[in-house]
Order: sequence, then C-alpha cells, then structure tokens
Amino acid sequence: MGNNLIPLRIAGVGYSVPDAVITNDDLTKLYDTSDEWIYTRTGIKERRVVSGEENAVDLGFVAAKNALEKAKMLPEDIDLIIAASSAPPDLYPAIACHIQARLGISTQVPAFDITAACTGLIYALSIAKAYIASGMYKNILLVATDNNSRLVNWEDRSTSILFGDGAGAMVVTASEDGVDDVIAIDIKSDGSIGDLIELSFDGKNCPLVEQYEPKPQGIRMNGKGVYAFVAKILPHYVENLITNAGMKAEDIDYLIPHQANIRIIQAVQERLGYSDDKVVTNIKYYGNTSAASIPLALAESVEKGNVKLGTTAVLCGFGAGMTWGGAIVRLREGIC
Repeated sequence: MGNNLIPLRIAGVGYSVPDAVITNDDLTKLYDTSDEWIYTRTGIKERRVVSGEENAVDLGFVAAKNALEKAKMLPEDIDLIIAASSAPPDLYPAIACHIQARLGISTQVPAFDITAACTGLIYALSIAKAYIASGMYKNILLVATDNNSRLVNWEDRSTSILFGDGAGAMVVTASEDGVDDVIAIDIKSDGSIGDLIELSFDGKNCPLVEQYEPKPQGIRMNGKGVYAFVAKILPHYVENLITNAGMKAEDIDYLIPHQANIRIIQAVQERLGYSDDKVVTNIKYYGNTSAASIPLALAESVEKGNVKLGTTAVLCGFGAGMTWGGAIVRLREGIC
C-alpha cells in the first residue's frame, strides 16, 4: 500500500511579525518585575505585539505571501488552505477563509482552521501529508498565526511576560522526484490535563433561563504544571520519534522546537546530546508565539543562514489541550 502513497515536498516557508517591540524593561511599567527576573526564568528579552487594528489574520497573510514567493507559486496554484491558531481573532469566518480572500484566490478552494494551540503547525502538516498522500489535493498552504498579546491578562505577570505575536507559513506540494520531505510525523494529546492551559470563550445564557457564572477572562496557565509535564514528556518523546524513524540523534542536523521556555528547549537538547549550533532558538526576541512558534523559528533561521539547506531537522512542540507532536523533515534548497 505504501508504494501508492504520494510523497510530500516542502516547497516554501515564510514568516511575519508585528513591528511593535515590547522589552522586559517596558514591562516594568505594568508590574513589579525586571529584565533579569524574566530572562533568567524564560530566556525572553523582548516580544513583538500587534498594535491598533492589526491582528493574526494580517500577520498570517504576509507570512503566506512570503511562503508562496519562496515556493515560486501563485495564490491560484493553491487548492487547500489550512490555518492553525491558538485563538483566532474571529471564530468565523475562519482565518483560512480570510487569507483566501486576501490572497485574491477566486477559485472556491476549501479553507479551514484547526486548533491545537502551540502544536498547530505539526497537526496541520500531518493533515496535509495525508491529503497529499491520498492524491486528494496537490498544493496546500499551511498558515500558523497568533495574537496572544490580545488574549493575556496584562495584570497577570506570570503569564503575560511569556507571549508574543507572529505568524509562520509553509507551502507543501506533491513531490515530483519520489522523495518525501516528511520522514516521520506524530501527533498526540491528553485532554485529561487540559486545565493546565485554558482560554474561555464566554457568552451569556438566554435571558429566560438560569444564568451561569462567567469564567475569568484571558489566558490562564498553571506554569509549574506545564513545565513539569513537558520536561517529563518531551525529551523522551523526541528521542523516540527519531528512533522509531530508524534514525539516530546524530542523523539529525537541527532541532527546531516550540519556543516556550529556554529551559525546556535545553532539556531536549541535553537528552539528544546536541551542541548549541544544532538547536534553533529565537525565544529571546519573540517570546512564545504559540502556533506560529515552530514555523517562525524555521523560516527565520533559514533566511538568516543559521540553518543550512540540504539538511534534516526535527520540528517539535507542545501546547494547550494538552497536545504535542513532532516531525522529522528534509529542508531542501530553495524553500526560503
């Protein structure tokens, strides 16, 4: 059966971040904190945030345009759009539908959103791989974008210091040479610990029935619980992903993890025995950009030359749900 499956090629990657920069020193105007306190605990020095009317759709649109340009494709070449977001600006229309309209795609290609929080890009890539393998779609645009600066409680120091806004995009297509750029991919979830990270969407009951107690607004996170869970699960999980693919840690050129906390990244790095030049980190300048985190780290590091092409990388992440996942991918020449 495997011989009949169509392989996938990663054709282009792109990213976008807002212009507005908020440094740790800026945050001292909001609450009692310091650059040293934040940096030593998280690895974050600054983050980008949306301003005025700007939102995740705007960021995703620019990232999508950049990825299409790198892939040398026109918007009308795309026959499916999947957007991943932790919390889209609108529940509907979907981000993917907004981006379809902004790109000027006049054909009525399907477009939908998925919610797997910070693991969103891995989940979206998994869906795209199945669609391409089956022959149902050929050229798929993946967009992962978030504006969590709008969703945090800026009086909650423990959570609001962590997040920034951004977008990453990837164009994937049916591979012409028989080589699959997704060597291995795996996604998981455990809803029994979903209360570790929550964002409620409240309305009001019909006025003719009993009302309910609204939940607190903004992102709520059990930071210690999340850290304990991820530190326990992720290093071993990534190691197994590589082993199950019939590979060894030294066969991988780069580790491109979700940028949530520098200590978590270092725990995975130590488990795999990787030197610093094999591990992509940009958390210092962007903070945790949620769904955008992995593709943003990938696209920026390739553009800057920190990640060489013609190489193999592990993408891995975790997020609310709880969800987690990983992919071993080939990074061909020309994707950025």
